[in-house]
Amino acid sequence: MVDVRRVKLPGVGVLHTFVTADGGKAGVITHRSGHSDLITFADEEDGSDTNKVSLRLTEDEAHTLAELLGGTRITESIERLEQLPGLSIDWFTVDYDDHIAGQKLGDLASRGVVGLTVVAVVRGESANPAPSDDFTVFPGDTLVVAGSPEKVTKAFNFYRTGDMTLGSKVQAPSASDTPPGR
Repeated sequence: MVDVRRVKLPGVGVLHTFVTADGGKAGVITHRSGHSDLITFADEEDGSDTNKVSLRLTEDEAHTLAELLGGTRITESIERLEQLPGLSIDWFTVDYDDHIAGQKLGDLASRGVVGLTVVAVVRGESANPAPSDDFTVFPGDTLVVAGSPEKVTKAFNFYRTGDMTLGSKVQAPSASDTPPGR
């Protein structure tokens, strides 16, 4: 792990800094207001009057910076999951004319699509993980879903049109789409 130095900035917030493998210095100022600034700099002791603007970060340094900015290592986990046979993870960006726009997310299992999960709804700069069925979806939201490729296609068709059919043929739920006990 990269060594991170933490300094309180009275009236401003907190400064986290670290030195990269190539000698560059990077920092994140987390303001009390909630926003963050990414900075690069040279100390007076460096003997350089030129500020470094571009840093080449190692993977570990990039993860450290992402964590300081409030990110996570979720991208790596998704990449690993996408390599599992039979699992599709996809994103659906909601447009104004999509059926789901302005509607509650709802329960697709009640419509015959069992085994599909809405992992998160991304709205602006924030994610709403594991949203409930009564979560209202708005244009511009991005739905992150996971399931078999066929179920993801079926869900996206429903989100677009409000119709659970694919093409002109109505598809009855398969045995794998029917919840146990039904």
